[in-house]
Amino acid sequence: MSDVQSWIKETVTQNQVVLFMKGTAQFPQCGFSGRAIQILKACGVDNIVTVNVLEDADVRQGIKEYSNWPTIPQLYVKGEFVGGSDIMTEMYESGELQGLLKA
Repeated sequence: MSDVQSWIKETVTQNQVVLFMKGTAQFPQCGFSGRAIQILKACGVDNIVTVNVLEDADVRQGIKEYSNWPTIPQLYVKGEFVGGSDIMTEMYESGELQGLLKA
């Protein structure tokens, strides 16, 4: 496992909620990342760990390989890959995401 893959694994397993995104929670750099942050805040999550993939090309590519998912943002809860903003939106609208985040 590469250093980047090891770092990603450590990050997602040692933090409750991790969002790999473009930009930061305060200044998202794409609409999908912005929507993902809004959904998490609407769920009452205040301890979000965010990783700005625009700061490191290796992390940006590495997270896609780690999850086998081609797009950013990517949400991890308790070490498990949840999905991108479309999946987050569907889960939020059904109430499933709130349950997952509170469990």
